[in-house]
Amino acid sequence: MGMMKEFKEFAVKGNVIDLAVGVIIGGAFGKIVDSVVGDLIMPLVGAVIGKLDFSNLFLVLGNVPPGTATTLDALKKAGVPVFAYGNFITVAVNFAILAFIIFLMVKQINRLKRSEPAPAPAPAAPPEDIVLLREIRDSLKK
Repeated sequence: MGMMKEFKEFAVKGNVIDLAVGVIIGGAFGKIVDSVVGDLIMPLVGAVIGKLDFSNLFLVLGNVPPGTATTLDALKKAGVPVFAYGNFITVAVNFAILAFIIFLMVKQINRLKRSEPAPAPAPAAPPEDIVLLREIRDSLKK
């Protein structure tokens, strides 16, 4: 029974819930980045380089059976080893964009934290002899 109570306390803590929300938002954000890369950036890069579809950039590493189509999917289904560097290019661009966006977000958060004024430091406590002299002075004023 103690273990269930401990698990419940762990699961209900704000940090775990914040982490779960972060994972869900991160998954959705990853899909947005995939779309930006696949639908916006890679076609532009492909237009400059001359290829519009990076996913079909590959090298065949084995023998192709007769009658097999030469597309990446068909070769993979036929069990032909292929070096699919086009997919890697797309994933690398996704990573670079995602890393850059996260960098900008962290930079902005750090800038906002720095812009908050630092609280004024508490005045140092006076030495004991000064406190005693003030007490004597205050008692003489009475």
